[in-house]
Amino acid sequence: MSAALFLMLGAFFLAAAIRVPIGYAMIGSGVLYLAMTGKDVGLAGEQILQGLYTNFVFLAVPLFIFAANVMNVTTVTDRLFDFCLVLVGRLRGGLAHVNVLTSLVFSGMSGSAVADAAGIGKLTIDMMVKDNRYTRGFAAAITAASAVIGPIFPPSIPMVLYAMVSNTSVGYLFLGGMVPGVLMAVLQMVGIAAIAKRRNFPIEAKIPIREFPLITGRAFPALMMPVVMLGGIYSGAFTPTEAAAVASVYAIMLALFYRTLSLGRFVTVLVETARSSSVVALIIAGAFVFNYIIAGERTADHLAAWLTSMELSQWQFLLLVNIVFLILGCFLDATVMLLVLVPLLLPTVKALGIDLVHFGVVIVVNMMIGLVTPPYGVLLFVISGLTGIKLREIIREGWLWVWLMVAQLVAMTYIPGIVLWVPWMLGYDGK
Repeated sequence: MSAALFLMLGAFFLAAAIRVPIGYAMIGSGVLYLAMTGKDVGLAGEQILQGLYTNFVFLAVPLFIFAANVMNVTTVTDRLFDFCLVLVGRLRGGLAHVNVLTSLVFSGMSGSAVADAAGIGKLTIDMMVKDNRYTRGFAAAITAASAVIGPIFPPSIPMVLYAMVSNTSVGYLFLGGMVPGVLMAVLQMVGIAAIAKRRNFPIEAKIPIREFPLITGRAFPALMMPVVMLGGIYSGAFTPTEAAAVASVYAIMLALFYRTLSLGRFVTVLVETARSSSVVALIIAGAFVFNYIIAGERTADHLAAWLTSMELSQWQFLLLVNIVFLILGCFLDATVMLLVLVPLLLPTVKALGIDLVHFGVVIVVNMMIGLVTPPYGVLLFVISGLTGIKLREIIREGWLWVWLMVAQLVAMTYIPGIVLWVPWMLGYDGK
């Protein structure tokens, strides 16, 4: 590896440290490398254009973001909340259980942890802290932890990006995320039950049984969205990218059906979607430049040769990857790790015979833990900014959920069936 590559990486980390937007930092440091090595700096633009405009899978990202934003500005989230309240509200600590269950249901529609936290998560926090029934820190911490389910249970924006860099089936990745997503929700609800008993959390007022059909009926059209979307993917009716378009159309139809999408709200949705999509696209654009340079330097080959020389077994390699990603996840943006670091590891993953779907889901879960781990933890900042709850309150209450997720990560890593059982049942053969 050349001195220019190390200088590029140094420039990138320096720019990120002084809070230059990650996408600009990646593109700028990439241009610096091209200039230092005497190459045409226009190669950066060429790589960006070829990457963004020839990758059909990437189109799913802004479409899923749009669908999530439509649901957040309409009453869809309120109806889902009421439905989940009917199911688990009677348990001690009922609203905390509702928080987790709504995140699981909403994750089948958005694929984004931030969309979950900013939409239905904020609604639940407001309910939980009313009249001081739950501490502010606990309400925010469980909201951040449950929002992590969003990118694990299908559909999942990070899995779409992983499929883009690894040439893996998006459909099988989505299937692989089903059991881990449900398992994470179950573990969190078990943790809530234990804390609720010790702290004597309140039980919500019982909803009369005669109201169950009405509440379920109001939520039913929204609950059908993941069924339509995932059913279409696995029946072969449309591709995952086309499913994102179907999700967007279905979200608009729901909003019109519920009569809650005004022109002003629709404009807000478009603006927020453009803003969020541009942030992701900018990071992906920088990743294309980075990956072009790394490929030219044969960094992945050198890394694979070094790891091979260490004669690591599968379990040792996966342990090393998990430790590195858990540490880096405390500081680096998850998208950058996914688009820049994962391609470096793929040659070794293939050489060791590790299943790419299993590896992809493990990596996504690993990076999602980083969203709630101090000091960077994007979700911690999002929820703190939305609610005004101080970071130290959230962090103090959040460690239990981090350790539960780490325990699940270990189990998933060394018991591949947790990830691959559903894909195997639907015909996946690992090829």
